[in-house]
Amino acid sequence: MPNRLSSSKSLYLRQHAENPVDWYPWGEEAFQTARERNCPIFLSIGYSACHWCHVMERESFSDPKVAAFLNEHFVPIKVDREEHPEVDAQYMEAVQALTGHGGWPLNVFLTPDLQPFYGGTYFPPVAWGGMPAFLDVLRAVAEAWRERRQEILDQADRLTALLTKISQTINGGREKPDSGVLHKAEHRLLQNFDGRWGGFGPAPKFPHPSILRFLLTRAAVAESRASLMMAVKTLDAMALGGMYDHIGGGFHRYSTDAQWLIPHFEKMLYDNALLARAYVDAYRYTQRRFYAAIARGTLDYMLRDLARPGGGFYSSEDADSEGQEGRFYLWTLKEVKEILGDRAELFVDFYDIREHGVFEGYNIPNLIRSYDRLLSIPEKDRQTLENELGECRARLLAGRSRRVRPARDEKILLSWNSFAVEALFWAGWALGEDRYLAAGEATLQFLLENLWPGERQLYHCWIDGEPMFPALLEDVAGLGVALLAGFQALGNPEYLDRAYHLAELLLDKFYDPHTGTFFMTASGQPAGLYRRLDYLDNPTPSGTSLATELFIGLGQLGGEGRFIATAERALAQLSGWMERSPVSVGHALLVFQCLSVPVSSWVVTLPATDGILSSPREPAAELFSAFFSSFIPGALLAVGVEGSAAAARGEYLSRIFANRPAVDGQPTLYLCQGTSCESPVVGVQAITSEIASHAKRAGV
Repeated sequence: MPNRLSSSKSLYLRQHAENPVDWYPWGEEAFQTARERNCPIFLSIGYSACHWCHVMERESFSDPKVAAFLNEHFVPIKVDREEHPEVDAQYMEAVQALTGHGGWPLNVFLTPDLQPFYGGTYFPPVAWGGMPAFLDVLRAVAEAWRERRQEILDQADRLTALLTKISQTINGGREKPDSGVLHKAEHRLLQNFDGRWGGFGPAPKFPHPSILRFLLTRAAVAESRASLMMAVKTLDAMALGGMYDHIGGGFHRYSTDAQWLIPHFEKMLYDNALLARAYVDAYRYTQRRFYAAIARGTLDYMLRDLARPGGGFYSSEDADSEGQEGRFYLWTLKEVKEILGDRAELFVDFYDIREHGVFEGYNIPNLIRSYDRLLSIPEKDRQTLENELGECRARLLAGRSRRVRPARDEKILLSWNSFAVEALFWAGWALGEDRYLAAGEATLQFLLENLWPGERQLYHCWIDGEPMFPALLEDVAGLGVALLAGFQALGNPEYLDRAYHLAELLLDKFYDPHTGTFFMTASGQPAGLYRRLDYLDNPTPSGTSLATELFIGLGQLGGEGRFIATAERALAQLSGWMERSPVSVGHALLVFQCLSVPVSSWVVTLPATDGILSSPREPAAELFSAFFSSFIPGALLAVGVEGSAAAARGEYLSRIFANRPAVDGQPTLYLCQGTSCESPVVGVQAITSEIASHAKRAGV
């Protein structure tokens, strides 16, 4: 008989709707029941693409014996972490404090007042590998609640007080930004760098796209060979290994081994959007076609398999299909030969297809061992070979499409879609793909219409036509950054106006004047046990780092000193984290590095036209293409038509173009730092030459 989760819009919750566990969704009904029964809460948090969440659902939550004990002694609550990241963040901190590690599924025991007192991640049905059996854990907790309740309540009080203090303070910050921090962060990254395979630390390895963008930017600004080496080696290794889907494009969530060969097979929108952005940057800096191909493959995967008809991107695809982890992506030698026929030998040779496979008897196509050999082939012959391999991949993709697909979670999340929008706008111009610009514009319009329906009301997610849950810091700041990218890429003044509106909303509803950073939840919004600051990347950029990116962009373009000051204070506060654990604040490092450039605003005024011009995109296409194709750290582009600023939806466009006319009726560039500008550069050819003179190129 279905439980309370059967009517949920969340795919993850519905996956537990047939469990004999008497699940409650997160909410007052469950809390009141726990208070009335005076019994502990069992809180289980996961998400639909999580492999080990599915394993525990099959092993334990579907077991009538386990369910009966849970129902008798606890109030069980199931949470989709993608719907409620603020709940997940609080209790993840609790489990990490209790056990020293975290992950999903996240299983936490709470008092009826929602205070955590014990927890862990995956618990097996039978004790193994040092992990206790799940039913034994339940019995021990129930006995402790019955026999030592006051001790548990006292421990929960102490833990909650500790977590509240930790979540609302920042250690090791400064009053003003110190550029020496960037050097120390680079040194710390170098200490943890895997010189053989790339990446940071031992397996499992995560991609950290913001760190890679920071290293590319630092290589260009500070001429750091160490940063360039770390970025290039990691970007290459991730794209050559099995974490990248060589057949269908896009990246899996992380690598379980050191050489990026065997992935954890789920695919997440945020990973692919952020990594596409990183590979676009790598292409702009190095001009290597390989990076452009990886960016295209990733964005094409998103458009093919995650795009919602009518706008927006779905959140993820499962790791499992047909009851097996990675089944959709794995190959036997026999399967490859059957599909490719006489071309199989070529593909088998280059993509490391073996008789006995590399993962549980199966193969994961990769170029780890053959890419150097491919590069050694003369250019003309290599292009022919790459075309043949491309045809092989296309035939295998067609064959794979007949398999049972992994489940797709069709919730649309505001922040993750905002990351996709920004990547599409940058890739559209940098890679010369109008379809990416169109997709970015359509997605952004969908977000504005469906997740920002009111002046000050934004929503976190959208499912089946319904916006749900108040927007969090990452949502608001991420959308602001996407709008700023849209204004730069298309010159649409509405985007700039809305970005300014969001900046004001961030200061009004999320800003913490005591630390200079930002809370995860808005003032007046339910925050659970406590209201926590959001300044650490995990695994998406932190809300505070996205807010600083937005404030600096708007501050530089519009001469808003208060925005710059706010961003600088927040970055200074995070300096201790930058020195101690740079991977934890990678996006803040990227923003901080971009602050060091001498010229930030590239303001281009186009001559007025006789007709009505809604966007400067077409008449200035050459300038847009030149700018977005070049790697100019910290540069912000504003293109507008002379005389049209007064008709803009807001005052901010007027502020940018005030006293910056089109000289001699020609496109005119003003290079500015804040409100201070250099002499105008007149004419398309002169402007493109100026762009070329500022562009950084890496000799790799």
